[in-house]
Amino acid sequence: MFESFELESGGKGLTATARKEPCTSGALRRSACKGLIGMLAIALVITSTAPAGASTETLKRSVSNMTQGPLDMALSPITTAINLTQKMMDVDDSVAVRVIFAVPGYIWTTGVGMGGGALRTVTGLLEVVPGLLLIPFEADLDPLFDPVDRAPALVDIETPCCLYVKFGIDYTTVGN
Repeated sequence: MFESFELESGGKGLTATARKEPCTSGALRRSACKGLIGMLAIALVITSTAPAGASTETLKRSVSNMTQGPLDMALSPITTAINLTQKMMDVDDSVAVRVIFAVPGYIWTTGVGMGGGALRTVTGLLEVVPGLLLIPFEADLDPLFDPVDRAPALVDIETPCCLYVKFGIDYTTVGN
């Protein structure tokens, strides 16, 4: 709530009256919209003045992480089932240990995959602003969450231009 003042001119001069007005959601939307328009205008200015050798790698990684992190979370149960089955076949434990490990291992690994997808989405959000700011320069930000580059995935497609397409990542089998 904030106070607003109104000046009224009467026969004896000016009088000020104060009244309290609620901060409406419409005002918040307008201010948020103005802020978004301002950020888009800055991004447009920065990208329109970029030299020919400008780098968009950070921004591409950011957008890829934001869009494909939720897919990692959604595919986590499938990724876990595939990888847990492969790991159970590779280990030299008894059948009893394999059976007992299956349920808690599946629950744990699915949670790790969902958490990895959530972290991937958040790091994508965190890399947007640096990605926009680095467009005019020939510089890139090191990945904030690099298991995406090193881990096996259900879908891993090489694309020459726009986005990195890699999702369904197994966050428990990250290579060196």
